[in-house]
Amino acid sequence: MNYILFDGPARNALLPFTFTRPVADILIGILTIRQKWEKRLGSTTTTLTEEYLSEKFPMIEMEENVMINASFLPNSVLAEMVVNLSSNQAIFKGEDVIAFYTSENQEEVDFDTYQIIEFEGEVLRIERTWDIFSNNDAAIREDFELLTEGRKSQSIPKSVNVIDKENIFIEEGAKLEFVTLNASSGPIYIGKNTEIMEGSVIRGPFALCENASVKMGSKIYGATTVGSYSRIGGEVKNAVIFSYSNKGHEGFLGDSVLGEWCNIGADTNTSNLKNNYDEVKLWSYETEGFAKTGLQFCGLMMGDHSKCGINTMFNTGTVVGVSANIFGAGFPRNFVPSFSWGGAAGFTTYLTKKAFETARLVMSRRNIHFDEKEAAILEHVFEETKKWRKE
Repeated sequence: MNYILFDGPARNALLPFTFTRPVADILIGILTIRQKWEKRLGSTTTTLTEEYLSEKFPMIEMEENVMINASFLPNSVLAEMVVNLSSNQAIFKGEDVIAFYTSENQEEVDFDTYQIIEFEGEVLRIERTWDIFSNNDAAIREDFELLTEGRKSQSIPKSVNVIDKENIFIEEGAKLEFVTLNASSGPIYIGKNTEIMEGSVIRGPFALCENASVKMGSKIYGATTVGSYSRIGGEVKNAVIFSYSNKGHEGFLGDSVLGEWCNIGADTNTSNLKNNYDEVKLWSYETEGFAKTGLQFCGLMMGDHSKCGINTMFNTGTVVGVSANIFGAGFPRNFVPSFSWGGAAGFTTYLTKKAFETARLVMSRRNIHFDEKEAAILEHVFEETKKWRKE
């Protein structure tokens, strides 16, 4: 069967992260949503997404296809239901479609003519940006079970202080000495070719993805995920950091999500709790206003390629778009549009020519080429987000 992951109605509510990727490629837990589906289904997937993203994330349609709403995270029961879908069948959760069968010559999809199969079990779903860190605890636990079932962990080095070692899994090539791992409150997954430097204290749930690293003396609380090739240091709590991003120095990052290719300057701090303990509101790209999150704790949402200088201070519930460059004293406003350059004293437009020069340099350090596909995506984001920048 050919499986196609589609963005669905959650796409706009997941901006700025979906400016540069389909919903399926959001990281939560240990794996991206796509990786979860592919591992559960035993099959590769392609993507139905925004047209400007389709060259990098193409869709392959065949005679028989199953379309899957990428905002739903699979579990074993749901994946089995999807595998067993046949012609003219669809799986729903309440009013929302999870998956449906379609054929290449099918002109339209009319669910009134479908056999509706109701999924009545519990399932994780990512509908808003803050769901990424809010559901990360549960997602790490599900992925940990999926990835470690029937497998044996590498040995825990003798110098490591450990609590609940049966809840810790270490992949090949991982390096860690003289660190503390406390898995009593959730599993700890240490991926291939990672490094946790001496003096670090980590409490689960925690996921360190392939080739990522934790700097010396770091203090990490669950539920935190560090994406592949990313680096973290200082104090981190309940954060999801996508691949190739750095928060390598002292400073606090809490209840936050960082996209790819972000860099957080030394001694940067994010506020995750308002002084009056009130509910946090976040900028919504859908309503172009601030939306209630229902959360008391919520920090920073930062899109791909954005960076901040040393000693940056972020207010509670700050949203930073794609390719923003933030620096200077004081608190920048709690919505920083894409391609903004500046800080609390004001912003100007970060022109694509300069932004692309930086992106090329940053990506080349990891031996990745900033190609025409990447440039075209960012050019589109630059144009789409003009209305929010003060020229």
